[in-house]
Amino acid sequence: MKFTIEKTCSITGARAGILETAHGIIETPIFMPVATKGSVRGMPWDTVEDLGASIVLGNTYHLHIRPGEQIIERAGGLHNWSKWPKAYLTDSGGFQVFSFARRGQAKIDNQGVTFKDDLEGKTHRIGPTESMAIQKSLGADIVMAFDHCPPANATFEDIDIAVQRTYEWAQKCLDFKLQDYQSLFLIVQGGRFEELRQKSLDQLISLNAEGYALGGISVGESREEVDKVVKSMAHKLPDNKPRYLMGVGTPRDLIVGISSGIDMFDCVLPTRISRHGSYFGESGKAESITKKSNTEDLDSPLVKNCTCATCLRFSKAYLKHLFQRSEITVYYYLSLHNLHTLLNLSRQMRSAILENKMQDFLNNHPMGHLAFIK
Repeated sequence: MKFTIEKTCSITGARAGILETAHGIIETPIFMPVATKGSVRGMPWDTVEDLGASIVLGNTYHLHIRPGEQIIERAGGLHNWSKWPKAYLTDSGGFQVFSFARRGQAKIDNQGVTFKDDLEGKTHRIGPTESMAIQKSLGADIVMAFDHCPPANATFEDIDIAVQRTYEWAQKCLDFKLQDYQSLFLIVQGGRFEELRQKSLDQLISLNAEGYALGGISVGESREEVDKVVKSMAHKLPDNKPRYLMGVGTPRDLIVGISSGIDMFDCVLPTRISRHGSYFGESGKAESITKKSNTEDLDSPLVKNCTCATCLRFSKAYLKHLFQRSEITVYYYLSLHNLHTLLNLSRQMRSAILENKMQDFLNNHPMGHLAFIK
C-alpha cells in the first residue's frame, strides 16, 4: 500500500490524497459502503461500482460465523468470492464481540474474548492472533487490528484498561504475518476522555503502522461529543498515513470529519435507514418518505438537483407509494440515493480541497458551519 497526500487545506486541515492498493487506487477522502456479509445490503455490485465506490468494508465477525473464512479462502478470498474487483477493508470483529460483552454474553480477558454467536449459540474465541488469521484468510487489502472497544458510558478506569489492551493487542497484530499485499491499521481508543485518547495515540504511533483509525466513536455519545473527539484528535494522527474514522457516515459526519483531516469513513446507515423509509434530504439530515406532504408531490425528487438515478427518475409521491405497499424495490431506490449522497459529498469536498475552494464549499453547504464550531 502507498499513500500520497496531494493537497492540504490551509484553512481547515482537510486533505486530498491517493491510496494505492493491490486492487485499485482510492481517491481520498472517501466513504466506504459496508458489505457486512460480502454484499452491500440490497445493492448489486455493478450499481455500487457505478456510484463511484472504490473500496468497501467486510465484517470479520459475520463472515467468520457464516460461511467461515475457510470457504472464502478456498474461493480465492473476498474479491473472487464476492466478485467485487476493487479494494476491501475488513474490520477486526472487535466491535461485534464486545457488544456481546455489554449484554453479558461474553467474557473478556487480556488474551481476547470468549462468546457465543447469535446464529447457533456456538462458543467462539477471538483475540488479536485469531482476528489476524481470519482476516488473512479473507484476503482484504486493509485489515484492522483487534482492539478493545468500551461503551460510551464506561468509567475512566475501564476505558484505561481498554486502551492498554488495545496497545498490547496491536503489538501482537503487528507480529502476525499477513499476506504481502495486506496492510494493517491500528485503532486509537480512549472514549470521551482526551487524556486517554492521547495516551492511546502516543502508544500506537510508536508502533509505526501503515494507517491509523479513531475507534470507539458513535457508540452512545451525543453528536456534539463525537464532533469534539474528531476535531481534537484527527489532526494528531500521523500526517503521512491514512486516517480512518470508524463507523460513522452521515453528511454531518463527513463535513466535520473531512474538515478535521479524516480520509476514510464507513457506516451501515445509508442502507439501514432506507429500510425504514428514510433518506438524506436537502439539509443532509435524514427525512421520512412517509410524510403526509409527499402523498401528492408528483413533481419533486427526494432532493432538488440531486443527480442520482432515483432522483432523476422518480417523484416523492411514487416512492412513498412503493414504501407504503412494501414494494421491495423502494429499499434499493432509497439506498442508491443515500449512498450517492455520501460518495458524491466525498468527491465534492475532495475537489474543493484540490481547487482551494473549501471555504466556499463550507459556506454554501447547509451543514458547513459545523466545521468551524470548536
